[in-house]
Amino acid sequence: MPRPCPCGRKRTRDTCCGPLVDGVLRPDAAVDLMRSRYTAYCEGAVEYLLETTAADRRASLSPEALRTYCAGLRGVSLEILETEAGGPDDLTGTVTFRARLRSRGRPFEQVEKSLFEREEGRWVYVDALS
Repeated sequence: MPRPCPCGRKRTRDTCCGPLVDGVLRPDAAVDLMRSRYTAYCEGAVEYLLETTAADRRASLSPEALRTYCAGLRGVSLEILETEAGGPDDLTGTVTFRARLRSRGRPFEQVEKSLFEREEGRWVYVDALS
């Protein structure tokens, strides 16, 4: 049975973020990368998270620490609050989101304005602006 996509769209994983996380497709917009990264965190897709982080930030990430973090994480909901630029013809963009999650059984909420940019033609996550 098809499972719903963790990103919250009313679509299945296979017709939403799955092809992005699985490396079959690339996101066309920063918001699509944001949604697929949320899905990747929920699924523990560490390689995708590393690949979609800006190269100059990637070196500071520990795959093992990321794996451990994701293992205790459960997605509850993702809400996109605002997007600025980040479309198919843009070089940068921001996405403000609210993620509700559970970490090791404890609920928490993350609200962040994230910066995305194109790196070698593809969208990558750069940093949290707030």
